[in-house]
Amino acid sequence: MPDLTSLAAPAAALLKERGQSIAVADSSCGGLISAALVSIPGASDYYVGGSTIYTRVAQKGLLLVPDATMEGMRASSEPYALLNARTIREALGTVWGLAETGASGPTGNRYGDSSGHACFAVTGPVEKVITLETGDTDREKNMWVFAKTALDLLIECVNEAN
Repeated sequence: MPDLTSLAAPAAALLKERGQSIAVADSSCGGLISAALVSIPGASDYYVGGSTIYTRVAQKGLLLVPDATMEGMRASSEPYALLNARTIREALGTVWGLAETGASGPTGNRYGDSSGHACFAVTGPVEKVITLETGDTDREKNMWVFAKTALDLLIECVNEAN
């Protein structure tokens, strides 16, 4: 099993080197992305904050996303991930926003997505959205894969921006 420090070290080093900040909206990772980023000594140099947006109630209450904004959109989708990444970035005034939303398992979600489905968004000087399908029903394994995928996407965007 991976450990938090090795998971986040490459992204953390890059953000520190560039003097850039990040805010995170985890979902089916349950805060693992944020925990990994904070596990690095000196995390306050780049990590401003984050929230586990596991439900619509959390999105509405913590990110203050109104019902009208959600019309025609569902969780566990690329538009939803992008909305959360943009919203947390704006709310915390960071260079980068990162969001993940999906179904870690062992079953799928109520939207019809299979276990191992996740969408990721990074917003900032570069904006990217991707979907991952692991095909795995192992909840914890998917959470680690989702966190790594999110941090890898962040690294890709930061490198592309500079």
